[in-house]
Amino acid sequence: MEKVVTRIPPSPTGHLHIGTARTALYNFLFARKHKGDFIMRSEDTDRARSTLAFEEEIREGLTWLSLTTDSFSRQSERAAIYRSYLEKIINEDKAYISKEESKSNPGESIEVVRLRNPNIPLTFADEVRGDITFDTTELGDFVIARSLDDALYHFAVVVDDFEMGVTHVIRGEDHISNTPRQILIQEAIGAPRPYYAHLPLILALDRSKMSKRHGAVALYQYRDTGFFPQAILNYLALLGWNPGTPQEIFSLPELIEAFDVAKIQKAGAVFDIEKLKWFNKEWFKIVPQSDIEPTLRAALKKTFDISTPDERVVKNLIHLIRDRSTVLSDITKDVEEGEYDFAFKAPVLDPALIKWKKDETAKDALPRLHEVITRLTGATDSDNPEAIKSILWDYAEKVGKGEVLWPLRVSLTGKEKSPDPFTVIATLGIPEALRRIQNACDTIEAS
Repeated sequence: MEKVVTRIPPSPTGHLHIGTARTALYNFLFARKHKGDFIMRSEDTDRARSTLAFEEEIREGLTWLSLTTDSFSRQSERAAIYRSYLEKIINEDKAYISKEESKSNPGESIEVVRLRNPNIPLTFADEVRGDITFDTTELGDFVIARSLDDALYHFAVVVDDFEMGVTHVIRGEDHISNTPRQILIQEAIGAPRPYYAHLPLILALDRSKMSKRHGAVALYQYRDTGFFPQAILNYLALLGWNPGTPQEIFSLPELIEAFDVAKIQKAGAVFDIEKLKWFNKEWFKIVPQSDIEPTLRAALKKTFDISTPDERVVKNLIHLIRDRSTVLSDITKDVEEGEYDFAFKAPVLDPALIKWKKDETAKDALPRLHEVITRLTGATDSDNPEAIKSILWDYAEKVGKGEVLWPLRVSLTGKEKSPDPFTVIATLGIPEALRRIQNACDTIEAS
């Protein structure tokens, strides 16, 4: 096989969306698997809408996803190249300058460049959909440039792909209708035909085309919400591609190894935010602690003086937060809602809250709390919630889970909702847990 070159050619007229990110991913995976190049071309010929800010956002987004490119170019800087090709095919009578009335300004005469269409049936092979045939007669002699210095999209794309040695065009299926025009231009300028693979569209849950009304579609929104780039890549890879195995969690190197264009599906791929959250939760377990801890500590510092408690408590709490969170933004939300107050201050207890459903008063819970104290006293301090659970679970099953665990939870946290008491004890440590349970007993007896 010749050296593989793929490309991602976004128009910098808007944010980097999920669909473009997936297209970039597939092009990247194919190029890297075949030891080829993956290039980025900013198709900024729409001068009115293109901005450097959007271009930079797109480049930053691809970098955040680790989709590194081997070269970068802008179409706005290549007008002289397009002109040379236009002049060449005009001289060869494969295109011509046409004087006609402006559509935008009736009565005004303009000159455009039109391709001489040979009006032939045209068939091209698509790696995903097989052979596709068009009758190009209906296209007529279509416009390829507004002037010699203002090439239109189709012409610029073909020239760029030829000049840059692009061998495989992997793009969304909404570009299928563009392909016959581009092939006719390829034949006019003497460019070889690349391999084509048209990807299924990404659909919303109602199977309509994904749009803003279905929620966040720009990549930066997922990044700012706290999704990991590894999770996004993992999920996007499986939106339209099936590895043919039960494996769901893939690192980028694993995706490169497994990717096969032949396994791209034809049917539209449904984007499910809940499934993406599942992938992110799985990656929460995989991403190194050192990569996450600064973010977790920063979220805690907004509310707490995290230098006050034992550092061991903070580290245990960070492990707890990591296990409970789906996206990084959950952490700030849970901290603000008081989910982790228990780690930084002993609760101010309301005895009435300690009472379980069947208890007449809070004092009915005292024997059960005393038994918990007895069982925990002398136990080896453990950071493992399962070890704590093993100490208390048989008693809770014998007496009643609610009867034991409800007053225990309230004694430790002062709240109706919190992490389970075994996790709280493991986070605080047994000595601090015992102090709080005894304080609850003293408070009940004094009430």
